[in-house]
Amino acid sequence: MLRSRDPGRSMERANALFGRRVMLRGLQVSDFEQWSEVRTRCGEWLTRWEPQRLLNQPDVATDRDAFAIRCSARQRERQLGTGYGFGIFVDGSFCGEINLSSIQRGPFQNAYVGYWIDERWAGQGLMPESLVVAAHHAFEDLHLHRIQVSIIPRNHASRRVVDKLGLRNEGTALRYLEINGVWEDHVRYAMTAEEWEERRGELEGAWL
Repeated sequence: MLRSRDPGRSMERANALFGRRVMLRGLQVSDFEQWSEVRTRCGEWLTRWEPQRLLNQPDVATDRDAFAIRCSARQRERQLGTGYGFGIFVDGSFCGEINLSSIQRGPFQNAYVGYWIDERWAGQGLMPESLVVAAHHAFEDLHLHRIQVSIIPRNHASRRVVDKLGLRNEGTALRYLEINGVWEDHVRYAMTAEEWEERRGELEGAWL
């Protein structure tokens, strides 16, 4: 994984993380049109795996002001060190998101990982690649000890991502999160810094 070090590049790219094909960077208000198009087109495909929007809450997929507030909140999390949200781009085209969220320091040193991808880009290996980039950032830059991913058991596409990378299955948490109005079980996967150190060369060689 490479960071942009070319002073002639834009600030956007200077703050980005790179894989073999993907660029990860924080979303900006100027990304709204691309983000909105993907979220609207893939809405039914994505929302079955996500918490329901609250009553009277603006639809971020169609409300530019709500999207701007979302971007500001993510930037604030980054400043506080409690979360790092990234848009996933391939050749300038937005295709999904991956987030390190609810970061806890102290004795835990943990981040929760969430991700989604445009249906048109699914199955092309971009999400495993993005997860390796995010893991590198978590362990090498943020010096976390652990990342974990929680997935609804029947979300086979998402489970294939972590299976491809060999994240450790820690078992099923019953009725773990309310998703689309239902308290759903989640399979929990994790990787520690020790496991990353042992497998870093293998993972980066395969995906980056």
